Amino acid sequence: MKKLIIVESPSKAKTIQKYLGNDVEVMASKGHVCDLPAKTLAIDVKNHFEPQYVVSPDKAELVKKLSQAVKKFDEVYLATDPDREGEAISWHLKNTLGISSEKPRIEFHEISKKAVNKALEEPREINMNLVNSQQARRVLDRLVGYKVSPVLSRKLKSGLSAGRVQSAALKMIVDREREIRAFKPEEYWNLFALLTKEGHKTVFKAAFNDIDGKKTKVNNSETANSIVEQMKLADYVIDTVKRGISKSHPAPPFTTSTLQQEASHKLNMTAERSLRIAQQLYEGIDIAGEGQTALITYIRTDSVRISPDFAAVTLDYIKSTYGEEYAPEKQNFYKTSEKAQDAHEAIRPISVERTPQSLEGKIDRDQYRLYKLIYERYLASQMTEAQYNTLNVHITGKADKNYGFVLKGKTVLFKGYTAVYEVTQENNDDENGTMSILPDMKEGERLVLKDTLAEQKFTKPPARYSDATLVKAMEENGIGRPSTYASIISVIAKRNYTQKEGKSIMPTKLGETVCEYLEKYFSDIMNLTFTARMEGALDKIADGEGKWQDLIEAYYPTLVKHIDYAMKTTTSEKVPDEVTDVICDKCGANMVIKDGRYGKFLACPNYPQCKNVKKLVQSVAKCPKCGGDIVKKVSKKGRIFYGCASYPNCDFMSWDIPAPHFCPDCGSTMKIVTKDGITKYVCTSKECGKTEVVSEQTNG
Repeated sequence: MKKLIIVESPSKAKTIQKYLGNDVEVMASKGHVCDLPAKTLAIDVKNHFEPQYVVSPDKAELVKKLSQAVKKFDEVYLATDPDREGEAISWHLKNTLGISSEKPRIEFHEISKKAVNKALEEPREINMNLVNSQQARRVLDRLVGYKVSPVLSRKLKSGLSAGRVQSAALKMIVDREREIRAFKPEEYWNLFALLTKEGHKTVFKAAFNDIDGKKTKVNNSETANSIVEQMKLADYVIDTVKRGISKSHPAPPFTTSTLQQEASHKLNMTAERSLRIAQQLYEGIDIAGEGQTALITYIRTDSVRISPDFAAVTLDYIKSTYGEEYAPEKQNFYKTSEKAQDAHEAIRPISVERTPQSLEGKIDRDQYRLYKLIYERYLASQMTEAQYNTLNVHITGKADKNYGFVLKGKTVLFKGYTAVYEVTQENNDDENGTMSILPDMKEGERLVLKDTLAEQKFTKPPARYSDATLVKAMEENGIGRPSTYASIISVIAKRNYTQKEGKSIMPTKLGETVCEYLEKYFSDIMNLTFTARMEGALDKIADGEGKWQDLIEAYYPTLVKHIDYAMKTTTSEKVPDEVTDVICDKCGANMVIKDGRYGKFLACPNYPQCKNVKKLVQSVAKCPKCGGDIVKKVSKKGRIFYGCASYPNCDFMSWDIPAPHFCPDCGSTMKIVTKDGITKYVCTSKECGKTEVVSEQTNG
């Protein structure tokens, strides 16, 4: 009798079916088949918070089909993802489909024939600790969402909602905006001496560092001009020359959060998109000429651990491909954070023989780019350190005082892991006299001043969060877990609590209002430390420490107290509708902007006496194709894009805010980019890259 394996994803089912052939039948549940009903609380708060699960209406036919299939097989296995969510899906499937086996659960961390067959040899019981941890999270989030959201709707604006973890993330974004507004820039100056050796043409840019050996910062033009005048009069001599060798260790392989961060930096992918594509690579994709094939290990992980067996195979591959000197004597070991659950390996390719080059042109472009990123990061993590020759020179300019300057140099001695991959470095606008060459310099040698350079600078406020930096900050603060970072960012954006300016995430006026209200009346929800402790408590339940109902029972009275206080003490704090200059053609009133199920629309303020509504067109740019209005739209999958308001007469669309004309060099769409007060039109074609400066804000 053949075996039946039930997974949650059709792609995953297709991949496993290909690997195991006629020995098994693989079916997909398409995620959860049971959940709390959408329109009621469905939690018995008087009976230990018992959740009242129902078969999801859209899964009724599928459940019937699965139930019929289960009756045909003697052996039925549940192979959902190896995490709390996957365990809960398996638990619901076992109960709903009437699976009698005590050990129906199989678990694997990569979808390969070897891994799946091994899992089939080691079936286990449903891990109720993991299930209960997921139940606790689901019940907790339902209580917060269904109890707090009506308060927001009644007191601020109809249709508003709150989430336990999403609200904490919103607070982080709002707090950063407050820091930016409160920031006061401070002036400072960078001074440089452009020096050369007598009889030589090469000019070195040495950065001012100290006066009479004391580190000195220049904070105003008077001091800067005074030092520059003395620099012009000074005699320059080399004090010290220090040569050495520095080493750079490779970064660990990806976790979920570091993958999302680096995909944002290197590939310009949102957290949501990178996770979605990674899921495809894990479940299996259709490779031209090969069929459905899985390429990477499980993607929801906070561990940097690597299987010793796979690391050994990797070292052999590095030796044969790059040479013995690129492979360390033993596996590189990376310490996983103490906060991590460490339930799975880091994200890595299933096979090091499956190079990115072997897939080029055979899979989708973004799938290829992300796989290449994962592959190269992993391979580099197992290679030897990079080594550099370094030079540190201190130069004294003798005038009325001894003015010190530093000159640094760094050249590659041995590429090591950088032959494969380099981690994205944060930008640093301040030059420090670093050279990419190492000149022959000797202590006591005199130098000649060719010119001076003085640059006025101002300290900058903390940067707004991007997808990458927000994911990093949430991880550092213990907000959410690897599988939830992308959805948190997506949810608060869909609620119109945040908006994007380029890559930067900033709160909307509505988002700030909601945040202020929640801070005032629901301090626990908005307390990052409290939220992190709650996440830790959920992790302990997954480890079998305590009952999940006890956690809810300890918190629920506090939640009820906050709700009662908010309902009794708050007066009218309604967020007023935004009034427009559009006149209602039925009653003559100025129409207001309302939020609906499908986005914003215009409505008459005299409702219900006047029920006139209109489509809202909020132009963000001009269409480069027809000159009409460009408006922000949302795709069926929740992605924001920009399209012409004249659709279907004009079908122009762009993922970025478009410039009003196409690129004059290649004809591609140009996007509007604003950074540091400078607005540019940038061609979206990487092969072209033309840039036009539109406006530049200067310091007054």
